[in-house]
Amino acid sequence: MKFILAKKESMTRVFGEDGRARAGTILIADPVTVTQVKTVDGRDGYAATQVGQGNRKTKNISKAVLGHTKGRGYEAIREFHTEDVAKIGDTIDASVFTVGDIVRVSGITKGKGFAGVVKRHGFHGGPRTHGQKHTERAPGSIGGSGGRAGGRVAKGMRMAGRMGGNRVTVANLKVLAVDVAAGEIIVSGAVPGRRGTLLEVVSI
Repeated sequence: MKFILAKKESMTRVFGEDGRARAGTILIADPVTVTQVKTVDGRDGYAATQVGQGNRKTKNISKAVLGHTKGRGYEAIREFHTEDVAKIGDTIDASVFTVGDIVRVSGITKGKGFAGVVKRHGFHGGPRTHGQKHTERAPGSIGGSGGRAGGRVAKGMRMAGRMGGNRVTVANLKVLAVDVAAGEIIVSGAVPGRRGTLLEVVSI
């Protein structure tokens, strides 16, 4: 299984051999270092490879993490479930991917703050006429007494609240281009997050 950590840069378009333009997202994939290898036979009981990416001041990292990473300050540490054999200290860069690979990208979406039900859930709101005054974007009834929930608000009721900031995975994206020297990977379509969001790119 191929995997790497990358940061979202910007969107662009890539022209294929057929001359058609395809939307793509540029990902900056700096080399990552293997920090731990877990095995089924080991104390962890499952196979995985843990990698660290970036540089961070050691004064801002707990002693527990510094001990785990042998004193190295990584900006981010992530774990990928794979049975591929790797050694601690190995480096993985953008060269692991080739044009045509199908990948899935996971990350945290943009935070949009507190939003009402019309924006957050696509409610239609109330009528604009017939005696209505200030309920154009109101949610309406949420259950109440004697309803399906027996006089309480049912769990999972769609209401106003914080929107965005969720972990989202987009699958079946195609690698359109790879620039190993620049550490760039271009994948088709859009991926979660803002510019600079840390993403997990995994081959399918």
